[in-house]
Amino acid sequence: MNDQFSLFEETITPTNIPLAERIRPKVLEDVMGQDALLSTDSLLRTMIHTDTYSSFILWGPPGTGKTTIARIIKEHTKSRFISFSAVLSSIKDVKAVMQEADFTLRTQNRSTILFIDEIHRFNKSQQDAFLPFIESGAIILIGATTENPSFEINAALLSRCHVLVLQQLTDEDVERIIRRALPLLTPPLALDDDCIGYLAQQSGGDGRKALNYMENLQNHVVPEQKITVEYISSVLARKAMFYDKNREEHYNVISALHKSLRGSDPQAGLYWLARMLEAGEDPLYVTRRLLRFASEDVGLADPNAVVQAMAAKDAVHFLGMPEATTALAQLVVYLATAPKSNRVYAAYKAAKDDALKTSHLGVPLHIRNAPTKLMKNLNYGRDYQYDHEHENAYHYQKYFPDSMSEKTYYTPSGFGFERDIKKRLDWWKKLRSEQEK
Repeated sequence: MNDQFSLFEETITPTNIPLAERIRPKVLEDVMGQDALLSTDSLLRTMIHTDTYSSFILWGPPGTGKTTIARIIKEHTKSRFISFSAVLSSIKDVKAVMQEADFTLRTQNRSTILFIDEIHRFNKSQQDAFLPFIESGAIILIGATTENPSFEINAALLSRCHVLVLQQLTDEDVERIIRRALPLLTPPLALDDDCIGYLAQQSGGDGRKALNYMENLQNHVVPEQKITVEYISSVLARKAMFYDKNREEHYNVISALHKSLRGSDPQAGLYWLARMLEAGEDPLYVTRRLLRFASEDVGLADPNAVVQAMAAKDAVHFLGMPEATTALAQLVVYLATAPKSNRVYAAYKAAKDDALKTSHLGVPLHIRNAPTKLMKNLNYGRDYQYDHEHENAYHYQKYFPDSMSEKTYYTPSGFGFERDIKKRLDWWKKLRSEQEK
């Protein structure tokens, strides 16, 4: 008799099911950390209890319960329920099922609940395929995604779905998940409170990751071995940092860095810088954003801020990573502790608004360039006053278009170098007043 597998052989119940699957909640009351989403009068709980659904997107970090909620819906609904993973299935497979759902609607007057895990993996053109079936009532779409639906879900599809947000689990939530899972491990895993707390902290709000860590530990311990935080750390090795480069968290973290510097907090600035660099962010991207900050938020209160930012850019090019981390840290501290002024930034925005409205206005003749005889004959440059030929190297003349009133866009603050700029502007204003008498 050969060892080939036969379709007619009796199957067995697998015993090596992952811990995360064995402990997956079967009822809403066991779902951790989503009290607002699953409150008594919430939309989701009402839909599940009445078995009456409209399409929605479950959006939240990994390991927070999106798939679990879909499984609970599957177990409690009387509707036909079909699930796909956008990682494993093609849109062609999904279209075939939606055609079946359309037939079911027309012949049995029943809608089909279609669950698509990782729905953002279908591009926005592919997501168009869902629209006619949602509109006809053939399917009720439940999508799950870790990415911001505003960026990753087709606008037309998003307008037809509720967005239900799952919160990242707290360390306390993850600790409760770990304690619930411990009795299921054979042989048992003896973890004290410190070890449970450490595992929860290392899981970064991801319940599934915590359970995977527990299984990994179980595979490494020997009978009677004392498990310590140090031992767990050595087994897990270096934790992969939570950071979705080029996605929403990327923008959240750079925003946190920018706002920390604007708030003159070098400690928080260093923290967010480290979060980005240690997660593998492009150091030149960080440098570009810091250079922008130097001109936008420090500005002329400390003109040296831009110089420091350019020096950090050169250090990143010359040293590379990780040696350049200290140059960027130095820049972060410098910017956080520099005097702040956004007056140049605000001045440019105001000038831009006027420029867009008045771009049809010509340059006044007296300040036009006159490199040819023809231009001179047309009065280009006529009556222009060369300031260096006048006392104090200053002579007032109007530089705005003739039909436009003079504007004041830039008003220096009272901080840093802008105090000196204010003195200069006040002096020129005084000279102008004397000249106009």
